[in-house]
Amino acid sequence: MQPGRRTGMERRTFLGLLAIPALAELLVACGGSENGIANPSGVATLKGTAKRTAGGDPSAAATAVNAFAGDLFARLAPTDATKNLVFSPLSIAVALAMVSAGSKGATLAEIDGALHVTDPTGIHHSMNALTAAFDATNKSQSLAAQGGTGEQTVKVHITNSLWAQQGLALAPTYLDTLSAEYGTGVQTVDYASDTESARIAINRWVDDATEGRIPELLDNGVLTPDTLLTLVNAVYLNASWAEPFEIARTKGETFTTADDRSVGVQMMHRGGALPYAEGGDWQAVELPYAFGDLGMVMAMGRTPTTPLPDIDQLAPQLQSRTVVLGMPKFDFGTATGLSDTLKAMGIATAFTDTADFSGITTGAALFITDVVHQANITVDEQGTEAAAATAAAMAGTSAPTDVVELTLNRPFTFWLRERSTGAVLFMGRVNDPAA
Repeated sequence: MQPGRRTGMERRTFLGLLAIPALAELLVACGGSENGIANPSGVATLKGTAKRTAGGDPSAAATAVNAFAGDLFARLAPTDATKNLVFSPLSIAVALAMVSAGSKGATLAEIDGALHVTDPTGIHHSMNALTAAFDATNKSQSLAAQGGTGEQTVKVHITNSLWAQQGLALAPTYLDTLSAEYGTGVQTVDYASDTESARIAINRWVDDATEGRIPELLDNGVLTPDTLLTLVNAVYLNASWAEPFEIARTKGETFTTADDRSVGVQMMHRGGALPYAEGGDWQAVELPYAFGDLGMVMAMGRTPTTPLPDIDQLAPQLQSRTVVLGMPKFDFGTATGLSDTLKAMGIATAFTDTADFSGITTGAALFITDVVHQANITVDEQGTEAAAATAAAMAGTSAPTDVVELTLNRPFTFWLRERSTGAVLFMGRVNDPAA
């Protein structure tokens, strides 16, 4: 259980946060709110004149996010093969794309290379379109017409904020890009003379953006009087399964961990038509969320070290089959520093005093000092109380020879994706659901 976690249905959320404190100087401003989230008292906002754009093709951004996800997973998963892992490649990619909008020269080339970006100018509009695709998944409906009670709902919020030291004039073109493509401006604080107030203001914004999921992102000492710019991206998701698991069918079973221990878990069970794929030594299934826009793909190999296809290879192979599925409940989080990992992935110059962020400001020589990522995930039978009321019917019309069984009782990888674009919002590895 993660510190500060809510209980019951409110905990069925996923979230990713990226904070990038960088050395800089900053700006002047006017008040307001960002992304529908109220700014803390006394915090002003500087915004570009460009209005938020619409339309665009999300495919370039989705391709970049998924390629980046695979690279990052390959570096994070082996760090400790016995531990669980969850992260948001979309959260990290959006944050880095926002940084790249003010980058030039080798700094820009390295960020784009790590993100697999081939069109440095067009990527921002594509990221905007991809964010819009996730925004479109926000839906709810009353279950009264189906004889149930309550609502079935999917809620996805992707929000950005930049926090700058008072006094720096930011480039108008950079502010316009933030406003037009990322729907945000820059909040001004005074790190130099009141670091603690800046920390409190950022933490309050994060608490609001995550609906209380992370009440304190920044601990004492993370910010210093030398901090001049902090970027925060928050992803919050609360979604119900399209067909929830029946609580009565959940029972205690055994899961064999990555280090060959047997642990007791609460295994959920359901049957019915689901997207399914298999290879010679792996199986995969997708569980759709309500309204069908989002899905969680899970793949398990014959052994913990069995190579698995990446999501863009696996997704086209998914075909409807009647699946008898066993899936453990799990609840865990990951907090990790990404600076060394991103350097190893090719983003080196951005962390040095030769970084070129002159597209953000010419008033100071900016460079990234740290990248921190947090994510957590809770999976159980129900998405919402209303969804639990509709857990009755199961498809069962396929011939018995078409029935496949998949019990996720060994380490498995998961991708939580938007199905029309294929973009991965969360990715991770369950090595010990009892941890």
